[in-house]
Amino acid sequence: MAWDTERTKRLLIEAGVAEFSSFGLAGARVDRIAAKAGVNKERIYQYFGKKEAFFSAVLEHELATTLAAVELSGHGVVAIADYAGRRFDYQREHPTFTRLLFWEGLELEAPVAEASRQKHAQAIVASAREAVPELSESDAQELLITVITLVDGWVALQTADRLFSPPLPRGRDRDSRRRDFIVMTVEAATRAALTRSQSARTQPTAGSPRMGDAGSALRSSRADRAGKV
Repeated sequence: MAWDTERTKRLLIEAGVAEFSSFGLAGARVDRIAAKAGVNKERIYQYFGKKEAFFSAVLEHELATTLAAVELSGHGVVAIADYAGRRFDYQREHPTFTRLLFWEGLELEAPVAEASRQKHAQAIVASAREAVPELSESDAQELLITVITLVDGWVALQTADRLFSPPLPRGRDRDSRRRDFIVMTVEAATRAALTRSQSARTQPTAGSPRMGDAGSALRSSRADRAGKV
């Protein structure tokens, strides 16, 4: 019977996702990955090279699936907030991907697949500015970084989860509450950025413009959840 190379690679990638997301690059063990995949560990070195190269291959495989999974579409402030909500939904269903990203940031000197990811990031920024044309490019960039840290933090920062969350069982009600807060926060932040931008245009000599009344922005975001800008 011929050796199925592609199947073997797939088994190793799947086992690598579980191992690297739990232990990171330094803590992962090739022996455990091989045992979980039911494959001789020499196959890892044969197909992927050293452990760091294997980690990169695992993350790149996950990125190929994930980058296109959640896109920013629609118009108005709510389009950006909706993107945050859908990203939260995806990350909640795929927590290992978020953990891989955190390990990458901690342990690798350079991002995996940097060029393609940068191109994707630029496309998301362009989509945000298409949804809300009044946003400057720099504000759109900062806003989307805020979205990513808000969403991914729920998955990766388990200690903060235990310290700040009420002692309620995990489940859909808890996730829905978190999702609502993320969406409200992103709506408020987007409106605050627009307020600051408008102030800068109308009062160019008044010094550094303020972000605006955050409480007012939050109240406005709650009032406009139906889809108004």
